[in-house]
Amino acid sequence: MAEYYTSFSRDDTRWLLQRVTAVFLIGVLAFHFMLLHFVHHAAEIEFAGTQARMSQPGYFVTMVSFLIAATFHGVNGVYNALVNQGLEGTPRAVIKYGLIITGLLLVIQGIRVATVMAGVTIS
Repeated sequence: MAEYYTSFSRDDTRWLLQRVTAVFLIGVLAFHFMLLHFVHHAAEIEFAGTQARMSQPGYFVTMVSFLIAATFHGVNGVYNALVNQGLEGTPRAVIKYGLIITGLLLVIQGIRVATVMAGVTIS
């Protein structure tokens, strides 16, 4: 029988955060689908409506939290999938830090877009 291996340890914070972000993402994704596909149909979505929604503090915080959780969940999942496939040594370190940098850049750019949509200027 094949040996079961996972890079996740149940005592690890990343293991817990992977599960917590999954639950959060399911809830926010359901909210997103309800609001933007059932309350407002896709054909009715316009830039002005997006700006109006993003200018509401609760919606803004929810969407930025969604961005951060989704980025962490995806980057952490890709990294652990690669580790589970046997990635070791220098390639593992390069991938790890490459994913961290990519994730940070994605979050920074996402927050920049969100603040513009909300009409917030950061000097």
